Amino acid sequence: MNRLIAIMAVSLATTPAFALDLAMPAGSALIADDVQEDGSYALPDGPYLDGYLSSRQVTGHLSRQAWHLDGETHTTEQLIDPLRSQIQAAGFAILLDCDAQSCGGFDFRFATEVLPAPDMFVDLVDYRFVSALKESSSGSEAISALVSTSDTKGYIQLIAVQPGPTSESLPLAKPVEGNPVEPVSVNLSVPTDLAKALDVGGHVVLSDLEFETGSSNLSDGRFNSLQSIATYLSDHPGRRIALVGHTDNVGSLEGNVALSQKRARAVKNRLVETLGVSEGQVEAQGVGYLAPIASNLSEAGRNANRRVEAVLLTE
Repeated sequence: MNRLIAIMAVSLATTPAFALDLAMPAGSALIADDVQEDGSYALPDGPYLDGYLSSRQVTGHLSRQAWHLDGETHTTEQLIDPLRSQIQAAGFAILLDCDAQSCGGFDFRFATEVLPAPDMFVDLVDYRFVSALKESSSGSEAISALVSTSDTKGYIQLIAVQPGPTSESLPLAKPVEGNPVEPVSVNLSVPTDLAKALDVGGHVVLSDLEFETGSSNLSDGRFNSLQSIATYLSDHPGRRIALVGHTDNVGSLEGNVALSQKRARAVKNRLVETLGVSEGQVEAQGVGYLAPIASNLSEAGRNANRRVEAVLLTE
């Protein structure tokens, strides 16, 4: 059954003036749903550039939702396009419409608000983001949509801010009729943004990898990031990468360094033994919790810190 997020504008007398219903893809499920009556949201209105994410602060009734859609044949453009169209049709002005590369990749994802895992997952080289604003007599109405995919799911995050004195203007999660997302075949060639992340940024997080809990065993699966790395190294036989394992800060440094190195080695073995990568093009290292990308004070930060990165080495 499809669902929606309904954002109802209110007049100064709190009488609803109109409703914006965003129909979600058929088969999607509401995973997280939070409403804050007096909240504030830094709505991104530009990409991450020169160490800064352009945004504007919007206050009012703040709603956050995360949706999951089972299936591995959805592209991020397929997920964002119907949301973008509905937002524009409702008279909202699009402020930012970007993919992972044009948004700012890794930096954008960690500079903007993202619901914690497992509610929301963001592939750092394959996501799309749209933000929009509409001015009404009650104030600024804002909405953003962030979508990404894993090997098995589509992920959609919606954040909306509505001015008004009562949260009754934000009824959520009502069923609606809608059209399913049309599946397409998945192209496992090297994504332009992954190759560019290596060539320009020098490293990329392999964010779709999954390990068994507390273990260095890499789960079974045809991880898109490894397919892309294998193709990249095949296309550039003179180049080498280091796979670097990272952990959160739970436990001793020695134990975390050992675990992170074992995980990096497991990824190397998958590339060499299964995907045919030359062993001379890959090395595996582990640094434990010494290079965090987020605060370990929150579960979301610890989840982000548990990762394996590919680092481009000199030829």
